[in-house]
Amino acid sequence: MKTRILGKDLTVSAIGLGIMGMDHAYGKAADRGEMIELIRHSIALGGNFFDTAPIYGKANEMLLGEAVKGMRHQAVIATKFGIVGQTHSASGVENVLDSRPESIRKQVDESLRNLQTDYIDLYYQHRIDPNVPAEAVAEVMGELIKAGKIRHWGVSNAPIEYMAAAHAVTPITATENQYSMVFRAPEKALFAFCEANHIGFVAYSPLGNGFLSGRFNAQTQYAKGDFRRMMKRFSADVMTKNQPVLDLLHELAAAKSATAAQIVLAWELAQRDFIVPIPGTTKQSRLQENLGAMAVELSTDEVARINQKLDAMHIDETHF
Repeated sequence: MKTRILGKDLTVSAIGLGIMGMDHAYGKAADRGEMIELIRHSIALGGNFFDTAPIYGKANEMLLGEAVKGMRHQAVIATKFGIVGQTHSASGVENVLDSRPESIRKQVDESLRNLQTDYIDLYYQHRIDPNVPAEAVAEVMGELIKAGKIRHWGVSNAPIEYMAAAHAVTPITATENQYSMVFRAPEKALFAFCEANHIGFVAYSPLGNGFLSGRFNAQTQYAKGDFRRMMKRFSADVMTKNQPVLDLLHELAAAKSATAAQIVLAWELAQRDFIVPIPGTTKQSRLQENLGAMAVELSTDEVARINQKLDAMHIDETHF
């Protein structure tokens, strides 16, 4: 197993598995037995880092807990707090946020029950609550660490100023943000902040919600319940505009005897040694493909050339 260290001492597989799509956002829930088998197969293949959240559905946390029963010590579990519901309106979906200390304590206990465990390896604040100061949240995280309910904590999509304030109270182990060849915003300032403060970076949607796998095109029809139907990234005009990225990936994959997805993940790993991508899948073949990216080596010169080509492209970073 190839591993990386998040923060100062959380060791995880270099590539993890996001399990959101097993229940949330991509259509109907996947078969429970098959998903349990897939999660256990990930551990067998050397992928021990799993990401879930209550907002993906209570069943998502419960699925992960059931899958690692009897092998909990082999799994590194990340789940989240801070989003306690969603409202739907004509203008879209809005998260209901609650990071009050008393609410966090209830949320962590609920997650522990769902996961059938007595500790969470990495506990993220899913979205910041504008009504609760960063310092107050960090104080609660410190309490939960002392109580043994969580071992590390992190944030997701938090502003750097917020992270700095929280980190000064209880050190942050990782931040979880979107990062891929078609969404490179974290390179502008966040990577430097993470490096300076020994904070890991967990990359969700590393394959651009599947766009970078090359499995979709401007004519693809998405099933009911698949949120790609609503994502601007998958609109025909944006996909056509970003086609040069896929063309580059196919060229690189052929040269490396790898797949496009493996090149993307290898590229992410080569950007910084504190980056851990967490692609999601419900298929054994894709799991093996994704974890196989840990064996794809890109030299410093190759990464530099890829970055130069990406920099020269007019990539549309739209993702909603």
